[in-house]
Amino acid sequence: MTQRRIRAVYMRGGTSRCLVFHASDLPGAGAERDRVLLAALGSPDPYGRQLDGLGGGISSLSKACIIGPPSSPGADVDYTFAQVEVTTPLVDYKGNCGNCSSAVGPFAIDERLVPAVEGETRVRIHNTNTRKLIVAHVPVKGGEAAVAGDFELAGVSGHGARIALDFLDPGGAGSGRLLPTGKPRDVVDGVEASLVDATNPVVFVRAKDLGLAGTETPQAIDADRSLAARLEAIRVEAAQRMGMEGSSAVPKVAVVASPADFTALDGARYRLDQVDLVARVISMGNCHRAFALTAAMCLAVAARIVGTVVHECAGPTNGDFRLGHPSGVLPIDAAVRVRDGAPWAERVTVYRTARRLMEGFVRVP
Repeated sequence: MTQRRIRAVYMRGGTSRCLVFHASDLPGAGAERDRVLLAALGSPDPYGRQLDGLGGGISSLSKACIIGPPSSPGADVDYTFAQVEVTTPLVDYKGNCGNCSSAVGPFAIDERLVPAVEGETRVRIHNTNTRKLIVAHVPVKGGEAAVAGDFELAGVSGHGARIALDFLDPGGAGSGRLLPTGKPRDVVDGVEASLVDATNPVVFVRAKDLGLAGTETPQAIDADRSLAARLEAIRVEAAQRMGMEGSSAVPKVAVVASPADFTALDGARYRLDQVDLVARVISMGNCHRAFALTAAMCLAVAARIVGTVVHECAGPTNGDFRLGHPSGVLPIDAAVRVRDGAPWAERVTVYRTARRLMEGFVRVP
């Protein structure tokens, strides 16, 4: 055979898509495994389309998940997330993907890695990228992960079965500290910024400091090359201060603004009283059409920390934090307490849907 057959499942998790593999079907961590993932998704592609693979040409559609036996006490499965670059031969493992995390529980249930409990099955997931525990509450019907439901996820057409994800003790997932510089606010490349690390590290800047309203479309942001260069310069300097040099995937950079009226990509209109804050996030050089979920979780934590630019734009909030983003409004629940005189993120809870799209074998030359 001129191509290797590798068992795989193609899934949507939240507002992302990913190839999901059993760890036993892939080479161990290293160059050979990276080669397989790159070929499966169609990278590197100088045309930016990933036409020779299953990727979609943007970061949210160029992802892989590797599921294996648990290596952490109390976990049901290990989960390693891989962000595959579109145009360069790079696979990045330095952060997690919250959207893809929502696909892990259904995969584990349907692959019989976890016994199905009718009604709802709780799957405890150890994410190896961040060394953190995620608890997925997955609806189950007929012994399989349920798909039908009445939950509407902004950025995904239709409705689905709601999956609740509890990210426990998410602070310091990449750098080891919730506030990597020890401060809620720094000056980075001439603008005030908050460097926060919860589920994934993010650098937050005010939209108005970059000449933005915070409600621009992703297309408009991507088309502004001078803005893209400025945001990347801010991200790179922030990465150095956070001790995370060398990754193009993390930290991500997000622009935030106070509540405002906006129109989502599907034409739906939202009033400023329906959101606590509006924001846009840049990942791998592209503005997300929804909002990278781990970045949204980090934002919700930052909103609970007095002194951050996120808290300044949002003000005090109770209950679910309502994030206005290009595809609508995303509710997130974050619990932040003071421990030993410093802010401590206890957990973040988010709600997603997921669906198995295809199963079989991916072919790799």
